[in-house]
Amino acid sequence: MNNIKSQFSIKDLENLTGIKAHTIRIWEKRYNLLQPKRTDTNIRYYDLASFQKLLNVSYLNNNGFKISKIATLAEEQIPVLVREIAAENNLESHAINAFKLSMLNFDQALFYKTYNSLLTEKDFETVFYDIFIPLLTEIGLLWQTDTITPAHEHFLTSLIRQKILINTEKAQSKQVNKSNKTFVLYLPENEIHELGLLFINHQLVNKGYQSILLGMSVPLQSLADLKNYYDELIYISYFTVKPEKNDIEQYIEDFDKLLIKNSNTKLWILGQMLNALDINKLPNGVSAFKSIKSLTKNLK
Repeated sequence: MNNIKSQFSIKDLENLTGIKAHTIRIWEKRYNLLQPKRTDTNIRYYDLASFQKLLNVSYLNNNGFKISKIATLAEEQIPVLVREIAAENNLESHAINAFKLSMLNFDQALFYKTYNSLLTEKDFETVFYDIFIPLLTEIGLLWQTDTITPAHEHFLTSLIRQKILINTEKAQSKQVNKSNKTFVLYLPENEIHELGLLFINHQLVNKGYQSILLGMSVPLQSLADLKNYYDELIYISYFTVKPEKNDIEQYIEDFDKLLIKNSNTKLWILGQMLNALDINKLPNGVSAFKSIKSLTKNLK
């Protein structure tokens, strides 16, 4: 494979595995679990095999194995034992580690293998909630700390996006709900983080609702056009980075004036930018949700 990340600092390992650098050093010195290498300029680093081993060691440790016991295992025994435990329980943690490894290697085959293995135990909705949401949260933090590149994040999110779209298409064959509500899903201008919105669309379609997915970076005025076609609209949007903190109150005020006033229209919003809002002071017709799961529970 070409140009994959193959050298990791101890800080990288800490970010990727959640194990403190101090603990990693102790495991190195006391149990010889890892053997860091050195660059030509004498800077310590860890290779991909060390990262994978540390993921496996951490997994075993979290499942009740003492480090002193793990240190006595032969190298080839460790991944075998991990697979045995994962087959019995705690599949989620093992799957997340496998997805991280597939991301770092740009390894589509490992992604598909891990995903298909999960589907033998769980349905797609459960995989998204239990695996993909925690994974994406970790990936966001890794990107912020420069542990991974945007290319790694885009590789993983594009594969998850693919799975959402495939399952949405399957769900479209279900009987349509007779509700008068029409859901319109969109992201505000300059917002491109669409995975959450795509999954909400899947949930709506799966429940038989009419859902119109407009996608990324939609101007307010374009949203107003739909009022000419439907009587009862519920707009759903995900504010991940846009509107910015200083603009979000004005955005909601503009939305209220243009689309909600004197109409049977609502706005449901999610995303981390809601932390900049006092949700108790939102206009009538605007509802904020802490998670996708809480939003979908509100569907009737």
